[in-house]
Amino acid sequence: MRLLTTTGLALMLSAAIATNASAQTDITFSLWGSPQEGEVWQQIAQAFEAEHSDINVNIEVADWDGYWEKLRVQISGGTPPDVFAMDAPLYPDWQSRNVLLNLQPYLDAEPEILDGIYPITLEAYQTEEGLFGLPRDFQTIVLFYNKGMFDAAGVEYPTEDWTWEDFREAAAELTIDENGDGTIDQWGAWAEVYDMEPFWGPVVWSHGGEIVDPEAGETLLDTPEAMAGFEFIRSVWLDDQSMPTSEQLSQYGWDGLLSGVAAMGFSGHWSVPEYHGAGLNLGVAPVPSGPTGRQTIVNSAGFVISANTPNPDAAWEFVKYATSEAGQAELAQIGLAIPIRESVANSDAYLVQDSPIDHSLFIDALDYAHVKPSFRGYEEWSGAVGDALSLVWAEGYPLEDALAEAVDYGNQALARNR
Repeated sequence: MRLLTTTGLALMLSAAIATNASAQTDITFSLWGSPQEGEVWQQIAQAFEAEHSDINVNIEVADWDGYWEKLRVQISGGTPPDVFAMDAPLYPDWQSRNVLLNLQPYLDAEPEILDGIYPITLEAYQTEEGLFGLPRDFQTIVLFYNKGMFDAAGVEYPTEDWTWEDFREAAAELTIDENGDGTIDQWGAWAEVYDMEPFWGPVVWSHGGEIVDPEAGETLLDTPEAMAGFEFIRSVWLDDQSMPTSEQLSQYGWDGLLSGVAAMGFSGHWSVPEYHGAGLNLGVAPVPSGPTGRQTIVNSAGFVISANTPNPDAAWEFVKYATSEAGQAELAQIGLAIPIRESVANSDAYLVQDSPIDHSLFIDALDYAHVKPSFRGYEEWSGAVGDALSLVWAEGYPLEDALAEAVDYGNQALARNR
């Protein structure tokens, strides 16, 4: 009888364990990034699981191209991740495909969740039906500069009073043919110019131009103001030769600052860990001012939940945690971006990092930032415009003709996606 009782208890215990195991909810969070980012997200998932013992989070990380390719296959095959990362400009395309869960009912039930999030970071995710996504972190563009190169050339560091003309003059002084063989060994600046975000968007805006009106289906790069911005870039790049061409830079790498051949560059906080890891002695300054003032750009990565997830409540709990103060403080460990919560962005979790640069400058840039355009067909439009402009920088194509092509092809892309 005693043996039977013990056996019965063992069976009951096994059944209870099995029941608890079956009650465990598994969700997947998919994102682009490096293996190091994946490790931090594993830590965030573990912290979340400590508070939600009934939910298990699987983290899937891929590089940028691989991520989007896999995501398209998963969604078309009916096996999407429960939660996945979203680039804000691409969000309207995904939202229009009816593959994203409307988060507004959750937010209506807990509206305080949005308290303390920088309002500008929410703008890209607004729709007439509510929010189908939330920002995860954000980026603003600033001017990075190599202090050693400035010191060696006897050029004063950039300041908040710098104009684009100040930038141009310094870039010319910092462009050096060290041995006099007619080949430039150090350029004053470099910038990634295919997409608007790092450089040409802020330049155009600060010259009084606009870029695109998706509602009207118009690409606005051929206005006199926008053309003045591009003419400034052309003069620095091609007339002064203060910036390397893609072919020149390819001999050293893809990033002029990281390769040690450029004294200045424009980028977001995503570059900070790599620059610091390379041992560069860098400073940061605001983007220079143009004829209509100082302008920069703000963009964000966000969270979305699949409309077909079998576990919407569990997925929402994870998103809610990752956007909370606790989740954002842990996310700040990566050092690649800026937390969306003011309390965290203004705390040591973000402001005190291994890199000694002024991290608050990226937050201050919100005061003069434009939200990066976000609309259906952005990827196609951006590619059409970038291809046309590349003719100027790579092949010396007349600027006016390239801008005309950018407007024509850009408008065709807008029309196809209205």
